[in-house]
Amino acid sequence: MRYLSVLLVSALPAMAQDAAPEFSLRDGDAAFEAAALTERLSGEILTFYDDGRSEYYTDGRYTYTYADDGGTAYGYWRIADGGAVCIDFVNGFARCDLYVMNGARLILIDADGNRYPVRPETP
Repeated sequence: MRYLSVLLVSALPAMAQDAAPEFSLRDGDAAFEAAALTERLSGEILTFYDDGRSEYYTDGRYTYTYADDGGTAYGYWRIADGGAVCIDFVNGFARCDLYVMNGARLILIDADGNRYPVRPETP
C-alpha cells in the first residue's frame, strides 16, 4: 500500500500538467473550439503589440521571439482539454494560455488573467 501511495503522489505533477487552468472571460470574449484553434494557430506567426512573436509550426514546434531580437524560446505546442494552448518549453517550463476573439480582436489570456492583444495582420 505504501508503494501505491508513493506512485500516486509522484504521478500528480504529470497529471496536473495536462489540465489547463481556469480562465476568466470578459463580456464579448468568445473562446475557440479545439479544432478551430488548431486551424487558426497552425503555421502562423502572431505578433503582439510589444513586438514579441509566437510561431506555431504545423509539426507542433513553437518559438517565441522577444522584441528587438531579444532571444528566442523553443518548445512544443498542443491544445489541451478546455481549448487552451499549452506550450512545453525545451528548458522544462510549461504554460497554458487561452486565445479568445473579442469583436475583431484576437487576445491571449494567461493563467494570471493578463490579456495580450495580437496585432492585426497587415495585408
